[in-house]
Parts: sequence; C-alpha cells; structure tokens
Amino acid sequence: MNAKNKIDVVAKLSAEMKKVVDVQLASAPAEPAETNEQMRQNYENERKFWNEGGPVMHNSKDVWVEFEGSRIRTRIYYPNLQSEYKTIFFIHGGGWVVGSIDTHDRIMRILADLSGCAVIGIDYTLAPDKKYPFQIRECDAAIDHFLANSKEYKISPEFIAYAGDSAGANMCMGTYLYRRDSGKDSSGVKAMALFYGLYGLKDSASRSLYGNEIDWLRPEDMEYYFREYLQSSEDEEKPYVNILNADLTRGVPPCFIGACEFDPLKDDSVALYEILKERSDSKFKEYKGVMHAFLHYSKMMEAAGGALEDGAKFISSKFKIS
Repeated sequence: MNAKNKIDVVAKLSAEMKKVVDVQLASAPAEPAETNEQMRQNYENERKFWNEGGPVMHNSKDVWVEFEGSRIRTRIYYPNLQSEYKTIFFIHGGGWVVGSIDTHDRIMRILADLSGCAVIGIDYTLAPDKKYPFQIRECDAAIDHFLANSKEYKISPEFIAYAGDSAGANMCMGTYLYRRDSGKDSSGVKAMALFYGLYGLKDSASRSLYGNEIDWLRPEDMEYYFREYLQSSEDEEKPYVNILNADLTRGVPPCFIGACEFDPLKDDSVALYEILKERSDSKFKEYKGVMHAFLHYSKMMEAAGGALEDGAKFISSKFKIS
C-alpha cells in the first residue's frame, strides 16, 4: 500500500495522547541517532521524565543471574510486606534494540502496586549485540533462577504470570512456548498480560493504515528491528518469533491482550485473541484514541494507568481462580 494512503492518526488521537505527542516532539533530539548506541541512550534519556513519580515500593533490588559466562541483570519489586509473593515476570519492549528495566521502571512499579504481586523485570541483551534465540534463552534462564531459589526471593512458584509490551509481549509468548516445548513445568503460570505485541502478521489492515515517524513502526522500521534481532530472514517464521506459527492449541494460559486503536500491530493482537479465546478464558481490549507504547505515559494519561490496572486485575483474577 502506498504510504501516502496512511491515515493521519494525530488528528484522531485522544486529547491526552495528543498532549503526550506534543511533549515527545518538543523534547526530541535535534539530530536523529546514527548508531544503535546513540538510539539507546536517547531512549534512556527520554524515558527518565516518564518514569518520575508513581508508586513507592516496599523494597526493590537488582539481581544478577549467571548465564553462559555472562550475567543477566534483573530487578525484583516488592510492593508491600508479605511472607510470600505471587509473581509477574515482566519483559520490556523496544524493538529488541532499545529499552531496559530502567526505561520500563514505572510500568513495573504500577503493575506491582495494582496487583500486589512481586514483579521481576528481565534486562535481556539487546540486539544486535546478541541475536535470536539468545534473548529467549536468557529470559528462560532468569525465570529458572528465581523459581529454583523461590524461598530466597519469597516467591510462590504456584502463582506466576508473564507480562510485556510490544517486542516484550512477543518475547513473553516466545519464552513461555520455549519453556513448554522444552518440557519444563509451566503449571504455575496462570496468566499473561500482553500489550500491543507483534505476533507474526506480515500484512494487515492496521499495518497498512497506521505507522509513522512518531511511533517508529513504519515498514522500514519493522524491517530494521527484525534485521537486528534475527540471524537470518528464515528466523522470522520460527514459532518463538512468529507466535501465530506456534502450536497455540495446548497449554497456553489465559491471556489479557491489550491493543491500541491507532497501532499498525493492532491486528496482530486481534489474531492472537481469536485463536486463544477458543481454548482459554482470554480477554481482548482495544484502547481508543491511543498509539503504540502508550503504557509509558501514565504520568499524563489516565488511559495508560487504566490499561495497567486492567492487566493487573486480569492476572489477579486468574490467581484467585487457581
């Protein structure tokens, strides 16, 4: 589809989303990043403002997990004082190329506060420093570490959930399926909360209509992210990357699937939900008037806080059923 035919979404955004876009444009670097390192640093700097404020945790600490001669940084948030915590593993987005547990700090604190769960963020190695499937195996190893040492970290292996945004939502599903197919016991995973993820569609109405220089989800942007993350174009069809190519008919827990109205990836979420709703008590919600990545902006957007509350309530409800 000709890019000229894309919808001008800015004119259709909610008032609070428009304010965020104005702030983002006003604070954007004068010159675009020329390297991955510059892009990462710009992202880290820009997210500092959006991570200010928010819930105060009872305690939080960074935990380093040994993995194949290196270390994975993780961070565990304890929202209050408990003897044992139900736990959410959070995998951050950023096109696999940018982002960290620092850029998503406020999101994780809000999830912990609203759910009453411990939240563990996983700072996987960014692409292209390592290529797929290294990041999936890192997340797998981090989860193994905390489950094997559950008493030390005061977490209950019987009450686990995964959550993630964008590429992190993709990795949540990829990591869960990897663990399932490896024969690991996933019976403790009761739910997932997946926000505006990409799950395998190559062409869709939403991908044709949306995506611009503001959200960095134009076709050329998507090609870049995959090129940096994957070892070859063949990897794009692997079931832990293209989630819709995986066997989703068995052993997938109930999922809360959140999508944005003006997001090229919206139809990916719709497709995933249509598959899962036939086999589990999954839920889909489209957030009107917002663009991709809106969870970051709870400092100015009630919709962002509301979406995180939706995800937290869904996870909590599945823990109670269990």
